[in-house]
Amino acid sequence: MKVYIIGAGPGDPDLITIKGARLVETCPIVLYTGSLVPQRVIERANPAATVLDSSKMTLEDIISILEDAKKKDLDVARVHTGDPSIFGSTAEQMRKMDELRIPYEIVPGVSSFTAAAAMLGKELTLPEVSQSVVITRAEGRTPMPEKEKLETFASTGATLVFFLSVLHIRKITEELIPHYGKDCPVSVVQKATWPEQKIVTGTLENIVSKVKEEKITATAIIFVGKVLDCHDFADSRLYASDFSHKFRKANKKQIVSETT
Repeated sequence: MKVYIIGAGPGDPDLITIKGARLVETCPIVLYTGSLVPQRVIERANPAATVLDSSKMTLEDIISILEDAKKKDLDVARVHTGDPSIFGSTAEQMRKMDELRIPYEIVPGVSSFTAAAAMLGKELTLPEVSQSVVITRAEGRTPMPEKEKLETFASTGATLVFFLSVLHIRKITEELIPHYGKDCPVSVVQKATWPEQKIVTGTLENIVSKVKEEKITATAIIFVGKVLDCHDFADSRLYASDFSHKFRKANKKQIVSETT
């Protein structure tokens, strides 16, 4: 018996991994986050499987189901949205399974933030512009660790990605403007890859009103950084003709012509 913690991807049912899809199709118990995981993902389950929605369950309820599955020697597809390693609420489940000696395996998935970046058609790291991506959230009912304050991250100038924070977007902009400037580009993607996906773009100065106008209040990723509207960046050295690496030698003629 094993519990498979499966990242189902951001919304498009074709973005679940082959391994994740196979497990949903074959596990006799499918326990999924009904508030976020698309029904088309769960429709893969065997008609004979027990399919349960965990959206109204407590942690105790979930663990009770897993304990019962262990007693019956039945594998469980524990299906989460996106990738389980980022704001997945999986750590507390794994801690309990460790205590109860319930074996489990994590099956990674496409994160909603990478899917949202794809929908924007953006690379989040550009040479000499931003080489770091900070994935974080605004402080709300869940407090932030003392050293993970927004102004600390903002001081780096890195590309910032916010989960679970669109209700706090005014506070985010107020804290970031002193570091990034009013004209810094911002993109908000709600329900990336879903049919009802929304994309709102603007700046730190006007994004709040734009988000309010679109009535976006949940299930959104916020991106902040120069990479969102930057076209004057250096080419990667990876494909430069004068750059050697394991799979290609530099073009010596090109190097000579550039130095003479």
